[in-house]
Amino acid sequence: MKIDKKLYIFDMDGTIYLGENVFPFAVTYIKRLRENGRRVLFFTNNASKSPEFYIDRLTRMGFEPKDDEIMTSGDVTIRFLKEKRPGKSVYLLGTRLLKKSFSDAGIKLSNNADIVVSSFDTELTYKKVERACTLIRNGAEYLCTHPDFNCPTEDGFIPDSGAIAAMITASTGVKPRYFGKPYADTAEMICSYTGVEAKDACIFGDRLYTDIALGKNSGMTAVLVLSGETKKSELSALTKEQSPDIVLNSIEDLL
Repeated sequence: MKIDKKLYIFDMDGTIYLGENVFPFAVTYIKRLRENGRRVLFFTNNASKSPEFYIDRLTRMGFEPKDDEIMTSGDVTIRFLKEKRPGKSVYLLGTRLLKKSFSDAGIKLSNNADIVVSSFDTELTYKKVERACTLIRNGAEYLCTHPDFNCPTEDGFIPDSGAIAAMITASTGVKPRYFGKPYADTAEMICSYTGVEAKDACIFGDRLYTDIALGKNSGMTAVLVLSGETKKSELSALTKEQSPDIVLNSIEDLL
């Protein structure tokens, strides 16, 4: 099988590696893409780490990423805040690395903010949740970097950003505006950032409701790999509009 596009977008965890276990065939395939003049972009909804963290990690794993090949749902959220909510203060439920990314981008972080942003916070405390809920009840806008309920690891799944948001919604009755995959803000940022139209791009991922949905919603070719979250048995229940364009056991099928 051959996929011929200008831009190849790769989800990370579950697609090109699983936890600390790198998929060697993914390293080989991405190297071939670059050798053939194709554009590569690594996009993860996992905003608990910074782009610099992912550059270091992918370099260590052998993917040889360039600085302009990394994007996270945190980047999309930051762009929205800077363009659509300039000058607004933010209370962030996020890791120290994500807070640094927000601060470095010029976003004011405050405990008494106009906007609450929740994310995949592996440093979450009850005090943080309590403060976020209080601000939202008092009228703060509620945003969330990405909707993923679980994060895959080599030891199984752990609660992700969507699970934290569900807890806040259960308490406040307020649903957040989500960013990351599969939302239009993400597709627009990818196309604007790379200069490639959606029809000339493909996205590889292991999740139906984020990776594949982004492709289907935006007009990108959606390639599902069964090396992460989704099981083959789940595909029979999908409508034509939900179904991936291509299904692979893993990226190794393309070699």
